[in-house]
Amino acid sequence: MGDGRAPVLIGVAQRSVRPGDPPAGDLPLEGASDPLALLDAVARGALADAGLGPTALASLDTIGLVDALGWYPKNGPRLLADRLGASPRRELVTGVGGEGPLLLLNHVARALARGESELALVVGVNVIRSFRLARAKGVHLDLPLGGDGAPTAVSVSRPGHSPREERYGLAAPVTIYPLFENALRARRGESLEAHRARLGALMAPFTRVAASNPHAWFPVERSADELVRVGPENRLVAFPYPKYLNAVIETDQAAAVLVASEAAARRLGLPAVRDVGWWGGAVAVEDPWFATERPDFAACPALGSAARAALSEAGVGVDALAHIDLYSCFPIAVELGCEALGLAEDDPRGLTVTGGLPYAGGPGNNYSLHAVAAAVERVRASGGSALATGNGWYLTKHSASVLGPGARPVAAAASPPEPAAPAPRPAVAFAEEAEGAARVETYTVVYDRAGAPTQGIVVGREEGGRRFLARLPDDRALLEAFAAREGVGRTGRVAHRDGLNRFEPR
Repeated sequence: MGDGRAPVLIGVAQRSVRPGDPPAGDLPLEGASDPLALLDAVARGALADAGLGPTALASLDTIGLVDALGWYPKNGPRLLADRLGASPRRELVTGVGGEGPLLLLNHVARALARGESELALVVGVNVIRSFRLARAKGVHLDLPLGGDGAPTAVSVSRPGHSPREERYGLAAPVTIYPLFENALRARRGESLEAHRARLGALMAPFTRVAASNPHAWFPVERSADELVRVGPENRLVAFPYPKYLNAVIETDQAAAVLVASEAAARRLGLPAVRDVGWWGGAVAVEDPWFATERPDFAACPALGSAARAALSEAGVGVDALAHIDLYSCFPIAVELGCEALGLAEDDPRGLTVTGGLPYAGGPGNNYSLHAVAAAVERVRASGGSALATGNGWYLTKHSASVLGPGARPVAAAASPPEPAAPAPRPAVAFAEEAEGAARVETYTVVYDRAGAPTQGIVVGREEGGRRFLARLPDDRALLEAFAAREGVGRTGRVAHRDGLNRFEPR
C-alpha cells in the first residue's frame, strides 16, 4: 500500500485478579473487582507496553469493547473513555460470543487500513468470579452503568440455543459440547478408553503453557492421566468431560490491545522494530445455526472456512505459522480445529499461546483477546507469524486473525474476504413427538457436584430418519451404565410422554 495505513499492534496488556490478589477498584465487597477499573488498568498497561504516556490518549480515535457478560452499561466505551480522559469519535461493541474479540480486532484493523482511524484501543473484561461472590454474599455491586451516547454494534447477537433444545436441557456449553465430542469419537471408531487417553494427551500440553503464563488462572501443569482421571477434584460434569476439560468462566480478567496505523505509530515516535502487523482476518458462521439442527455433529465446516480465509488474506500457509492458538473451550473445539487446518493434535509448535480456556481462563467472551496479547509477545520475542481463532456459542460463530512481524499492507481493505464456506446444509427434519424404534446419534449424561448422574440427553433418529431429542429414564443405575459403554448407535424405543420424548435403550 505504501501509504502508512497498514495496521500494527503496538501495545498489549493483560490482568488477572485471582483470589487473594488486591481487587481492581473499590467495591463494597472484599475481593470483588470493578470491571471499569480493570479496563482502565489494562488500557493504561497497553499504553505503557507501547512506550507511550497518557498524552497519547489525545490521539485515540476509537475504543472497541468486547461484550462483558453480566455487565451491560449503556455505553461502555464512553465510560472507559471518560475515565481515561480520551475523546474517541468511534465507540464499538460486540454481541455475545467468543468470536467477538477477533471479529472486533479485524473490524478495527480494516478501518485503519481504509484511513478511517489512526489509533484504536480494543478491550475486554470478565468479572464473573466477582458477580458470583457477590451473589453468594447477598451483596449488590453498584457498578457503573451509564455512558452518554450509543455505541455502534459490530456483530449481531441472537440466541445460541433453540426453545426445543432448552426443553431437553441443552441450554449451556457444558451440556451441548459433549454431543459433538461423543459424535467425533464414534466417527473415529475409538473405544471409550482410547478416547479418554487421547483427550488427556491433547490437553496436557495446554497446562504446560498455562503453568508458564503469569496471567493464567490455573498456572498448574497436569499430566494427561490427571486431566481425565475422575475423582473428588475432577468430577464428571457431562460425559465425557470431567471438570479439568471444561472451560473455566468464573474469573476476573481483562485484556487490551492498542492498534495503530503504521504512519501513526511513527508519528508517536515508536520504533518499527516492535511493530506486530495485522495481516488478515475473517469470520464465518455455521448454517444451520442451532447445534441440533446441523446434519453432522462431527463436522464444523465454517471453522475451517474462517481460518483458511484469514491465512489466505495474510499470504501465510499453515506450515509457515510459528505460533497457533486454537479456541479451546472444550477439547472438541481443538480437535475440529486441527482437522479443519490439517494440524496434528501433537503438533510440535503447540496449539495454544496462553494455556487455553480451561487453564489460562475462559473470561466470558474475551478469551481470544488474551490470545492476541500473548501472540504479540511471542512474535516480538521470536518472530514468525501467528494464527488465533475464536468461537461463539456452540461451534456456531467463528473468527480468525493472523499476525506477524512488521506492517503489511492490507489488500482490498474496503471489504473483508468472504470465507469460502460450503453451501448451506439443510436443517434435518425433526420429530417433535417421536414414537417407535430408534437409534442414538449422539448423547451425554449430566452429573451433579457430588458426581451422581442427574439426567441423560439423547439426540436420535427414528427408523424413518427424522431426528428427535429425548431424555433417558431418570434411573441412576441406567444412567451410569449408559455412560460406561459406547452410546452412539445404540438402539431402543422412543415415546412421547409428559411433554417430552423419552428414549428407552435396549
